[in-house]
Amino acid sequence: MTEAEKSAGESAAVRGTATRLRVSLGAFRRRVHEAATEGDLTGPELTAVSRLDRGGPSTIAELARREQISPQAMGATVAGLERRGLVVREPDANDGRRSILTLTPAGRTAIRSGRSAIVDKMVVALDESFTREEIAALDEAALLIERLADLL
Repeated sequence: MTEAEKSAGESAAVRGTATRLRVSLGAFRRRVHEAATEGDLTGPELTAVSRLDRGGPSTIAELARREQISPQAMGATVAGLERRGLVVREPDANDGRRSILTLTPAGRTAIRSGRSAIVDKMVVALDESFTREEIAALDEAALLIERLADLL
């Protein structure tokens, strides 16, 4: 096998992985959306709260840039989080035109407790249908998928 053939084969394998990820993540996302109950954080809300938990206080523009969505869309997400008391907006001491978003204690509890109906359903499915090794592999894959998402 020539180097060009080997490279083409590897490229096809990577493309296959990318396609399987896209299909499987799309199906997973649809199932999560269907199973979500009232009171659960939506996907965008969970992402925004997670970013604030890991990265600390931020602006709507910074969160929007990280998620590659418009500031208007992130503003709508943050407004929902503010209404639920999970995020508070305060003026930036260095730039009065900006507001800094911070998690409230309720927001930290929401993200760290991991409690939601869909998480509960996933825990049951994982416990009943997956081995400990498969769960560990999914945990590692989740980190890799998040890293991949940050690169897109």
